[in-house]
Amino acid sequence: MKENQINLKKMIFIGITGGVGAGKSAILTYMKEHYRCRVMLADEIAHDLMRPGSVCYGRLQILFGAEDIWQADGTFDRAKLAAVLFSDKQKRESLNLIVHPAVKLYVAEQYEMEREKDRLDFLVLEAALLIEEKYDAICDELWYIYTSEENRRTRLKQNRGYSDEKIDSIFESQLSEETFRAHCAEVIDNNGMPEDAFRQIEAVLKRRRVFRTEGTVLKSELYGGITDELNCRDNSME
Repeated sequence: MKENQINLKKMIFIGITGGVGAGKSAILTYMKEHYRCRVMLADEIAHDLMRPGSVCYGRLQILFGAEDIWQADGTFDRAKLAAVLFSDKQKRESLNLIVHPAVKLYVAEQYEMEREKDRLDFLVLEAALLIEEKYDAICDELWYIYTSEENRRTRLKQNRGYSDEKIDSIFESQLSEETFRAHCAEVIDNNGMPEDAFRQIEAVLKRRRVFRTEGTVLKSELYGGITDELNCRDNSME
């Protein structure tokens, strides 16, 4: 979507993506603390949609009924589920067919709700599969948080204790830098200090006539429930 079209909209919908270890969480935290925006995390939405009583839960019970991934309260053990998905491509694809459409429907509903409320300068969705799931059809524009593979590897070793073998597997499963750049309207270089990335974000948003508004957002209303789990995550890791 062209920039002059974006400026006519009351609320911009920005999709943010990037490789594992790119530092996305720190950037999202900065945005939600300094702008009149709402942040949605596709991964956390997916996990909430997999809880008991949710739209996806019954189908997942059938798919994973025989697996040792269930906890006493009926929820999934995330680590055990991740291990199953890593080793079983068919089940991973089956889960994606169940969960991803539900996440996309929820995101679209939230976008419409926020557009009608007209309380935000922009809405943000962070998703690892933003491009693969064709969120460009919903978002006004996509942003790529770029960090070199060398720096991402260092962060993943230091912050998560990942081995080179695991990191190699993760990198091989993700899109190339060229693909990210081809699909994204903005590239935020996050190889330096966090403040360097923050200044880039501020400059990009100023071009969209969006300015910092510290202290004006009702955070308890905008950031509760299914849409925001950033406070539970280590901002240095993503």
